[in-house]
Amino acid sequence: MDALIPILNKLQDVFNTVGSETIQLPQIVVVGSQSAGKSSVIENIVGRDFLPRGIGIVTRRPLTLQLVYTPAEDKEIRCQHLGIPVPTQNEFALFAHQKDKVYTDFNELRQEIEAETERLGGKKNISKEPITLKIYSPKVVTLTLIDLPGITKIPVEDQPADIEQQVRDLILHYISNPNAIILAITPANIDFSTSEAVKFAKEVDPEGRRTLAVLTKLDLMDRGTDAYDVLCGRIIPVKLGIIGVINRSQEDILQKKPIEEALRYESAFLQKSYPSIANRNGTPFLAKTLNRLLMHHIRDCLPSLKARMNQMVSHFQTLVNSFGEPIEDKGRLLLQIITKFASNYCATIEGTAKNIEVSELFV
Repeated sequence: MDALIPILNKLQDVFNTVGSETIQLPQIVVVGSQSAGKSSVIENIVGRDFLPRGIGIVTRRPLTLQLVYTPAEDKEIRCQHLGIPVPTQNEFALFAHQKDKVYTDFNELRQEIEAETERLGGKKNISKEPITLKIYSPKVVTLTLIDLPGITKIPVEDQPADIEQQVRDLILHYISNPNAIILAITPANIDFSTSEAVKFAKEVDPEGRRTLAVLTKLDLMDRGTDAYDVLCGRIIPVKLGIIGVINRSQEDILQKKPIEEALRYESAFLQKSYPSIANRNGTPFLAKTLNRLLMHHIRDCLPSLKARMNQMVSHFQTLVNSFGEPIEDKGRLLLQIITKFASNYCATIEGTAKNIEVSELFV
């Protein structure tokens, strides 16, 4: 089962390269408002800081994040298979647009994501072309996520006036894929029923069959309130469940609080505040759940996916066959074409050619 996700990643890489969206692949799409803690959720799953941060919309291109569980003892074999030098660190990353460069400094990942985003979208516009980043680590579960720009309502600074529509169109483009699992990120310190991420999900998945909600900032709720009813699915039922997590605060990030320490705090908070459901919440449980959901989802989609791909292979094979047999001697064929052209041209000059067009001679 674990081999399914890497195989799907290879297919996704091919489709991204050729720009094809003919086949809708199973995938997990991350949706949330700018302040929902979407980036923190992803970084907690990876265990490293690497995503751009700032004011306004920071993520302006889809980021296809492929996490590959790679034990330290398998690192050398993995690198040989990839055809790259073996890094000294056990965690390393590769971009699809820079196949020969191996990243071990995760701060450089942030810089490259920003640079590659600006290459197509400038400093403010949204681009539909994805950035693909593969992270190999002994600390991750094998998983693929597509991180989309945060939902926004009002343009800031010199953003385009239609930035809200640009983001909306991009999000709907991805979550409308019937094979996509929607990861709806929502802060716990707002009214869950007004969640923008859940609203988007309900547009394309009204029954919640392929939606998993993540409730962030559990530790920032008003004193005397809790999220028990929400986490138990009593407020807005989604078929794949609701998982609560705790993010690092902006102060934690500025002070470079290690993610490992943040995860320990998350575990302690859940045990204290939600003891009866602590084992079904938290970042580690979320990562394992996503891995399991994606593998099962791929398995369920495989029959139709295989049938569609076989149909396409047959179609394009017929198209290739219509071009005739491969040309063995291209030079000889070219000489034949030139000779035939010269012969016909001479016959036309001499007036001995068949089907000579003479109508223009009498104009």
